[in-house]
Amino acid sequence: MPADLAVIGLRHFGLPLAQSATAAGIDVIGYDTDPAITAGLNAGRSHLDGLTAAEVRRMLATGFRATGDPAVLGRTRTAVICAPTSLGEDRAPDLSAVTEAARTLAAHLRPHTTVVLESTAYPGTTEEILRPILERGSGLRAGRDFHLAYSPSRLDPGNRHHGIANTPKVIGGLTPACTEAAAAFYGRLTERVVRARGPREAEAVKLLETNYRQVNIALVNEMAVFCHDAGIDLWDVIRCAETKPFGFQAFRPGPGVGGHGIALDPNYLSYPARTLGYPLRMVELAQEVNARMPRYVVQRCAALLNEHGKSVRGARVLLLGVTYKADVADDEGAPAREVASRLLDLGASLSYHDPYVPDWRVLDRPVPRADSLWEAAADADLTVLLQHHRTYDLQGLAVKAQLLLDTRGATPAGAAARL
Repeated sequence: MPADLAVIGLRHFGLPLAQSATAAGIDVIGYDTDPAITAGLNAGRSHLDGLTAAEVRRMLATGFRATGDPAVLGRTRTAVICAPTSLGEDRAPDLSAVTEAARTLAAHLRPHTTVVLESTAYPGTTEEILRPILERGSGLRAGRDFHLAYSPSRLDPGNRHHGIANTPKVIGGLTPACTEAAAAFYGRLTERVVRARGPREAEAVKLLETNYRQVNIALVNEMAVFCHDAGIDLWDVIRCAETKPFGFQAFRPGPGVGGHGIALDPNYLSYPARTLGYPLRMVELAQEVNARMPRYVVQRCAALLNEHGKSVRGARVLLLGVTYKADVADDEGAPAREVASRLLDLGASLSYHDPYVPDWRVLDRPVPRADSLWEAAADADLTVLLQHHRTYDLQGLAVKAQLLLDTRGATPAGAAARL
């Protein structure tokens, strides 16, 4: 029996899409090449933070199944590719998972299927890479025999206010009919569908959104360094600036950026620009600025310890919050790892506390986890707040910690040396 939807890739973007579609009453099949993922889901276990085992069981109760059998892809009306993308060693986009998913789908593609790519990709990927693979493998023609479109994922892990249902969905189809076919599907999931002129415009939407954050985070990180050196309270500057009702959005400094999008996406946009003969300097410079922040955090750690008559070598340093984002369990690309690596290289005795991360390794060795935050803070020579989880009582912590470096600006004034 045909399924309404096949989600290809059940990782950080694919599984939430499958969950949302299942909740909307859509018959969903999940496809992934990792047998541990498919077996775990079919047994009612979740491998993602933000999706509970109870929610997985509800998905199963309404007909969802995960599989590694590609034959199911030939029995679906809509196929959404959510394969992971990353950067290769040469800093060029690695779309191997996307192309492999496309080849698998092409071998089973049937006429009238709607195919949508949601994986992060540089403009031109849908038309120049995905389309030829699907057409060669299936013998069908995109825009005539099957519909093809791109729709950027806008998932914000840990966001309690915006999810798939109430976040507008951007869609760009190869043809107007392709756009409408994809819009008809996504209209069952979300309150609003926004039609782009085509796949390239839709692909660039994701990159513009993440680059907007990257550039503004870089700006405020540079301001943090400047204001510290100039003796200016940046947090008071931000507090005052955000009262402006137009032309300003408040961003706050931190130890860097991480996750599955923001640290990688700027390179997807700058990569095709370089092939055209010119770089996108604003994007690349923002990446450089944010990439320098872990080193700056370590320099501030050394300076604070030195002010208190201590060397980094042998100092007991406690890191708080090692995930890339507050209140999520994912540490993909988190700057905490580089901060920890540099401190270990300088001879610090390191420990960490994070309610979402039970085990953490840096430089291929385990970092001791503090069982009691308060005891660890009282015992440490320096406590470094990298990620402000909701469970942290920073005012109480500031009383316990011998010395607290706040890289997130969440500690009450006077309680810590801020970034």
